[in-house]
Amino acid sequence: MVKKLTGLAALTLLLSACSTTSTTANNTLDPALTKNPRDLAMFTAENKQCYDRSTESYSFVIDAHNHFRPFGGHAIPMHELDDYFRRLGVLFVNVYGIGQTLPVDSSCDYYLDCPDTLVIPSIKNDFRNASNYMEFPPDGLHLTLSMSFPNLAEPQWIKPQMLQLNQEYPDKFKWMGEVNLVKQALFQNGHKATPIEAIPRWADFMAKLREDKMPVAIHSDLGNDNEGENYKYLPLMDKVLELYPDNKIIWVHMGLSAELKAADPVKHIAVMKERLDKYPNLMLDISWRVIYDNYFIKPEIRAQYVDFFNAYSTRILPGTDFVASRKKDFLVYAQEVEVTSRINLYLDDNAFRNIALGENYFRLMGMDKYQAPQICR
Repeated sequence: MVKKLTGLAALTLLLSACSTTSTTANNTLDPALTKNPRDLAMFTAENKQCYDRSTESYSFVIDAHNHFRPFGGHAIPMHELDDYFRRLGVLFVNVYGIGQTLPVDSSCDYYLDCPDTLVIPSIKNDFRNASNYMEFPPDGLHLTLSMSFPNLAEPQWIKPQMLQLNQEYPDKFKWMGEVNLVKQALFQNGHKATPIEAIPRWADFMAKLREDKMPVAIHSDLGNDNEGENYKYLPLMDKVLELYPDNKIIWVHMGLSAELKAADPVKHIAVMKERLDKYPNLMLDISWRVIYDNYFIKPEIRAQYVDFFNAYSTRILPGTDFVASRKKDFLVYAQEVEVTSRINLYLDDNAFRNIALGENYFRLMGMDKYQAPQICR
């Protein structure tokens, strides 16, 4: 464990009272608390300076799961988000849209506030993100545009829409996701688990992803806390992995969710290990504070996941799962980064470099220009 907690660690007490859904515009921060010396030059092959875990931030430099568009209502402008990232030393960010869009005439900002309101995937968020990216080129950051539109239950439309985005924004989109195979939180809003019969019909767009070397991040709940249903939906992801072993697949949240808060960590880790061992192109996304609040916060459970992450350190990606609603602000994002980064404190040096400092992300994306700094010994 690091000797001294700096930067975001100092924010913990200050931010603990902040709700992740409330506006905190009247709060101010001492600039010294968010002073972070990290920059892109530290993550290039030319950099010879090691990373000192005893004095430098334990927060991740990669936010591989960030929704720049909200479910409904107004978004935080992209240039403002870019400032959040720079202030916190989060230098590499995946630009997700949102896979569950509320109707334009809805008064809701969040789908759970509008049960029975139909939500459907839409390509409009991807166009908005690309347009904003072109209008506000990131300064001192590396942003990766992601295609978040696919409806996996209707795969016949996915490849044509991929081609449409690529025609409008050539060579700009390098990722697909977050796409929903099954997301129980949306069941009240008309979403259903993707039929297993639809998965073989993904062949065309999955081949296009392989051709373009694009990873796909899939939200696929394992199950829920009802008796006998912890792994109710596991056959869906198993079918995807069986049919598309050569695709770069990221299993979002390790299959955990707000509906599965009490999974046996021993069995859950065993299920993850079995798939990682069988499918070399599979990676796990450990974003979202729901995982921290229900699993990592408990020392005896956290220790099991730390051992798992240390052993499989090349297969893990970090992130916040932040949703950039205009009702949120910098303090809310800072708290999300801090909470979802706490697991990094317990990782060994090799896992910290691979996960928190981005080596896994650079390798996955073929970013030869970038590499994580070595850890000071």
